[in-house]
Formats: sequence, structure tokens, C-alpha cells
Amino acid sequence: MAAAPEIEIPASSDVVEAAEFIEGLHSFIESVVVPLEEANREVLDDPRQFFDEKGAYSPRVLDLLRQVRRASAEAGYYAAFCPTELGGGGLGSKTLYETYEHKYRTYGPGRNLIDATMSHWATGPSSLCNYLTPELRERLLPAMMSGEISMCFGMSEPDAGTDAWMMSTRAEKRGSGWVINGTKQWTSNAPYADYCYLFAVTDQETHRERRGGVSCFVVPMNAEGVNVNSIIKLFGEIGGNEGITSFTDVVVPEEHLVGEVGQGFSLAMSGVSMGRVYNSARAIGLSRWLLERTVEYAKTRKTFGKPIAEHQAIGFKLADCAMDIYAARGAARDLTERIDRGELPIRELAMSKAICAEAFLRIVDRCMQVCGGMGLTNELEFYKAWQSARVMQIADGSAEMLRRTIAKRLLMGELDF
Repeated sequence: MAAAPEIEIPASSDVVEAAEFIEGLHSFIESVVVPLEEANREVLDDPRQFFDEKGAYSPRVLDLLRQVRRASAEAGYYAAFCPTELGGGGLGSKTLYETYEHKYRTYGPGRNLIDATMSHWATGPSSLCNYLTPELRERLLPAMMSGEISMCFGMSEPDAGTDAWMMSTRAEKRGSGWVINGTKQWTSNAPYADYCYLFAVTDQETHRERRGGVSCFVVPMNAEGVNVNSIIKLFGEIGGNEGITSFTDVVVPEEHLVGEVGQGFSLAMSGVSMGRVYNSARAIGLSRWLLERTVEYAKTRKTFGKPIAEHQAIGFKLADCAMDIYAARGAARDLTERIDRGELPIRELAMSKAICAEAFLRIVDRCMQVCGGMGLTNELEFYKAWQSARVMQIADGSAEMLRRTIAKRLLMGELDF
């Protein structure tokens, strides 16, 4: 059993809410998810069993993920951060941040089943469901909330990643529905999702002028004309979670429109914003997981007659890690307080994600260096944290785009902090 690190949450009106939720989630993970991991260790630890011959998750892995989602939903954790009007727990951004930091600090990287205990904004029920039509909400929401089905978020394209205005996927109104054509890339969960939140241009003139013109649709992944062309493999893995998907003359009815026509970018950014809170928390949680293990290693590993922790070169690296965590954590917590006060802190969302993600990358590099050859081994699994840190420099807003956003807000007069 993984001992729960002390729950460190700053004093506030929701301190009891966060602490109680985290304690309950930890108990659920230890009693339900960890035993499931142990019982299926040979599959989860062996890439040849984890992935099939095409590089997709094997049927057994998909079944395990579905089992965890269902069990977590029944226990009240899976949709805890979804709005109450959807049947979720309605917990705030601060609790979301503290929960994810605690979870990653306790369990570290690469724990797919543990990751499935809470709905991710792009793959499960989230505030986006508020914009579903009544017909679609009635049809899909119960299965989403129970963890029975999963979603994917089709925004990025081969020529439209950082610059989303380069999107070329089109949706044309025909009769009582829409016809969609285009290709999406880097879509997490695309090879496994039941439905896709698909973003497509519906007003070409407005879109060319970069004033809008993009709408969101719910598209069944088994619809005629939908094809997952390939699975994107990262870091030499034999399989992956991201896919490239083509949509050829895909017909969806009017009730599959999410929100209003032309509202797509604002809907997308509401999800990306939550992704930046999540990534801030994951970065700090994994940074603490790394530092705690590195400190213990440095206290026991000896060179030149004494523990390496007593060498100034090592001590300074550990101190730099602690300073990075302290500063980045403060930025993330300030961000969540602003969100829970009802602000739309665009500048702070960009700053928090950039600060936390870049601190994380520095920390994993230092911790690997302190541990020497052991820091590179499968045994310590620091390489999984490094992979997460490297991806985080790009996902949900690259380091460069975040700086572009920050600079733009400064030039608009947002100079108070």
C-alpha cells in the first residue's frame, strides 16, 4: 500500500472539502485500483501485451480502464469535477488542483488505471456537456457519467496545431444536418473513443478573417466515413494513445451541434483552460514524487566516504528543485483561487502552465543527474516522468504560445499581478 503523503492544503473555505475528497479518493485507489493493477501486472508492464499488433491498447487493457471508470463513478469520484447540473460533484478548481497534485505525488507517472479514476476534460464528462442539445444529453450523458463510454477532442490537424486558425476541416449544412470532411491529428484517446468533440469550419469568410466561424459537433466514432488512419507512437513505444483520424462525408444530425454555430473556439478554450490547471497540478505532483525519491537516494548513496547528499554540488541541486516547486506551486494555487472567484484569468492560465511545466522539466533533469546511472533505469521510472515533462512543453499550449498569450495581455494593459 502506498502511504498517503500528508495532505497539504492552504487554509481556505474549501479546505475541508478538498482534504476529505482526497482522503476518500486515496482510499478508493488503494482498495480497488491498486489490487487491480497487481492482479494484471503482466499485462500492464509488458508493452507486447499492453498494445495489440497495430499499436492500439489491447482489449484487456481497454476492459481494465472501463472497469476503473465504472467503479470510480459508482464511488462518486469519476465525475466529481463536473457541474452539479449534469449530475457531477461540482467541486472547484482549487480542489481539482490539490487532488491531482496529491495523486501524482503519491503514485507517480505511468499508472494508466489510476489516471482513469477521474474524468479528464477531453475524454469524459466535463463542462462541455452543458452545451449538448437536450436530445444528445439524454442519450449520452448517463453513459458518460457512469464511465461506460469515452470521448476524444478533435481540434488539432496536420497543418493546424499551434495556429488553430489554419484548421481546414469543414462542416456544411445540408438539409436537417451537417456533412463533415477533414482530418484530425494528435487526438488523445481517438483510437478508443466512442464519440468525438469535432471542431470544424462552418463559416469560411469569418474564419479567414480570424473572427470565428468554427463550430463543435459530437461525432460517433463508428459513423460511416470516420476512420482512425494510424496511431501516433512516441518515445520509441510500440503503441500509443493519440491518433490521426479522417472524416469523409460524415453526416451528423442538427442535434449533434454543441452550443451555437460559430461558438467552437470559446468552447475549446474552456476545455484547454481546465487542461492547464490539470497540467500545472500534474507537473508539481510529479516533481514532488521525483524530489522525494531523489532525496532518499542521495542520503544512502555514498561517494568519497560520505552520502552524496552531503556534497555541496548535490545539495544545491536538491535545493534548486525545492525552490522551483515552491514558486510554481504558489503560481498554480493563485490561479485556482482566481478561477473559483469567477475570474477568467487568461494571463494566469498561461503563466501557471508555463511556470509549472518548465520547472518540472528542470527538476526531472536534476533528479536524473543526482541519481546517476540509476536515474536512467526502468527501476526508478524517472524516464516516465521525463516523457511527461517533455510532452507537457507542447500539450495544451506550447511554451512559445503561452508566452505569446502573456505578452499580448501585457500589451493590453494587464500589468497588475
